[in-house]
Amino acid sequence: MVKRNILGLLMILFLTITNHISAQSGFQNPIIRGFNPDPSICRVGDDYYLVTSSFEYFPGLPIYHSKDLINWQQIGHCLTRDSQLALQDAPASGGLFAPSLRYHDGLFYVVCTNVPDRGNFYCTAENPAGPWSDPIWVDIKSIDPDIFWDDDGKTYFVTQGDEGIRITEIDIKTGEKLSSEKLVWGGIGGRFPEAPHIYKKDGYYYLLLGEGGTEYMHSATIGRSKSLFGPYENCPLNPILTHANRIGQGNPIQGVGHADFVQAADGSWWTVFLGFRVTQPYSYYHILGRETFLAPIDWPKGGWPQINGNGVVHLDMQVPLLPRQPFITPVARTDFDSDTLGFEWQFLRNPIREVYSLQERPGYLRIMATPSTLDEAAQVSMLCRRQTEHEFRAEASLELVSQNEDEEAGLTLIQNNTHHYEVLLKRKAKHYVVQVRVSAGSLRYIAEERVVRDNKVVLRIQGGPLSYSFNYQILGNTTWHSLGALDTRYLSTEVAGGFTGVMIGLYSSSNGKPTRAKAFFDWFDYATGI
Repeated sequence: MVKRNILGLLMILFLTITNHISAQSGFQNPIIRGFNPDPSICRVGDDYYLVTSSFEYFPGLPIYHSKDLINWQQIGHCLTRDSQLALQDAPASGGLFAPSLRYHDGLFYVVCTNVPDRGNFYCTAENPAGPWSDPIWVDIKSIDPDIFWDDDGKTYFVTQGDEGIRITEIDIKTGEKLSSEKLVWGGIGGRFPEAPHIYKKDGYYYLLLGEGGTEYMHSATIGRSKSLFGPYENCPLNPILTHANRIGQGNPIQGVGHADFVQAADGSWWTVFLGFRVTQPYSYYHILGRETFLAPIDWPKGGWPQINGNGVVHLDMQVPLLPRQPFITPVARTDFDSDTLGFEWQFLRNPIREVYSLQERPGYLRIMATPSTLDEAAQVSMLCRRQTEHEFRAEASLELVSQNEDEEAGLTLIQNNTHHYEVLLKRKAKHYVVQVRVSAGSLRYIAEERVVRDNKVVLRIQGGPLSYSFNYQILGNTTWHSLGALDTRYLSTEVAGGFTGVMIGLYSSSNGKPTRAKAFFDWFDYATGI
């Protein structure tokens, strides 16, 4: 008993010292890695919650939790039911745009836009992990909505218009408009004034915007007024966040903007915002999508907020922090032994649910082939997760049960339906082949093909900043066979377009034909820094 108590005291002392050291040692950006754009944050007590955009992926709008602003853990999604989220007809980079997460009078609110559906809506929950209500729709034609409650109890919908930011009073119970929309500020003149958030501090209404478009000229700007409806005074420090300048031009982080502010429990102010990591300095290609970054704010009483001193941020941020409270690092392997999938897994559009099973063969994920292909903006037979680092290794153990020509299954790196790479196992005549296949705009071709005598293989993709390499081995054999490499840039946003990032998928397809083929995945490994 004495030894146990001593060990307990030593552990408490170790954690205390570790937290103290961590609070002084800075942190690494981004704080949420891989395709996680348009972050919005709120604090309740000592807990921080954050939501990001998810576009055409289902479930929609991932929800994250942190105790220290640095370490984040996904706790669920806002939209998990087909009744909440219709994405069947969503095109690439359609679907859910720019959510806002707020807490008021015991309820959490997520406000967002479903572009191909009915537009603006909000959902509510008592617990941010869910369940969330079905959408309450708001008849305001715009994107990037936010909700603001003023001191008199009135609720306002804040949205982006072509000419600037508009504010409308609504009934928070029904979503009904109670006033006309009023234009209040157009920003400092940058294109696409968007992503509005309002904060009330020291007698001022502060209106934070994104400007310049969500590319290399992106920025965050701010104005303030004594009245909610303006006129808004332009901050003399604007833009308060941007890398579209000389001091930001060689930074490996580009496109910073679309920010949200939060005040920590200790009184300090912080901002979360989107940005993207280029594949190498001055390369002007990015493949991971827009990610979530963090920086401190100096915001004196009655003054203007200043982000990280000069509005430029870094991968290595050496700033004072809150005491660290990390979560357990997730394991690299998904073995499909559970009855449910981890929150990191998503479907491309609403899933055809009978296609997927974790019960047909216990310990395996079954994906039934469907006629749809990855070249179509349709409901496809694919389960995927984000690529979160340039350097990674993804492997999957696959058995393809097939009787017909051209039925296939494998691993894909998908940016959208016109830009993706596959390493796959395919039925061809009376045998099987492994292939590496390329879809890059109008170019579609097989980069490599090998005949194999078995329907059970392990497929591997290794990623680096500039190339992906592909390998396979016959299940039970330790020899890896190379299938060559492909440039990452053809999956970059600069080439493929859109608002998302590369996803790593497990898929199956019969390439337009009726089918009974099934793919059984025994396990999937994803490791970074390889």
